[in-house]
Amino acid sequence: MSINKNIYTLFSILFFLTGTYCSSKIVEVKKEITVTQKKQKFKEVLVPVISDVFQNLEKQYLSIQEDMKNNKNLENIEKLKKDYDVKTNEALLIALKPHPISIVLAQAAVESGWLTSRFTREANNIFGVWSFNKNEPRIAASGLRGDKIIYLKKYKTIKDAIFDYYKNLGKHRAYKKFREKRTETNDPYILSTYLENYSERREEYTKLLKSIMQYNIFDKYDLKSEISLKIKVEEKNISENI
Repeated sequence: MSINKNIYTLFSILFFLTGTYCSSKIVEVKKEITVTQKKQKFKEVLVPVISDVFQNLEKQYLSIQEDMKNNKNLENIEKLKKDYDVKTNEALLIALKPHPISIVLAQAAVESGWLTSRFTREANNIFGVWSFNKNEPRIAASGLRGDKIIYLKKYKTIKDAIFDYYKNLGKHRAYKKFREKRTETNDPYILSTYLENYSERREEYTKLLKSIMQYNIFDKYDLKSEISLKIKVEEKNISENI
């Protein structure tokens, strides 16, 4: 009787452990599916919009570059210089050149929690952009910074948020090195190194961006830059004429 009882107890323990193990596996699979679905939704929403913004900004860059060469539309050029707080044509082109979509996706993923943050849901703010202007649409953060309330910008659309994000990186002094580097390369892994000022986590933040880009293969969404192709054509023409 005692032996049977021990065997019963042993089988009960094994059954419990097996059941617990299976349950944990089921939970793990469910969680993985949820993450996969969340990421898929993120890409479905953002990739088309970011691609559209990127193409618009690149066309603007090429158009302004052409106007500068031909001494045309000077009033518009001066307006943009004032808007981006620069004084020379070269500085304006540096400010206007858009960076790769893969970086935009990685930053949006980090700052918006893959489009799940309250700031995304309530304000279309997918990049954690702060507001210092009480007269603009904005929402308050849940916590305080010291004894101060932090506000984040509120956008009408996600597209507006993306345009503003590009403009912010194009003019804020914290991203000067980043802007200079993006005139030299379109490599997102090199460029992301120069975004340490975007977060208080600094180097840890740039490493996170790189790992997200790599793990999610975000560089497959990078469009072949018309700017890069134009430069290659010009270089080819120069070499042929030498």
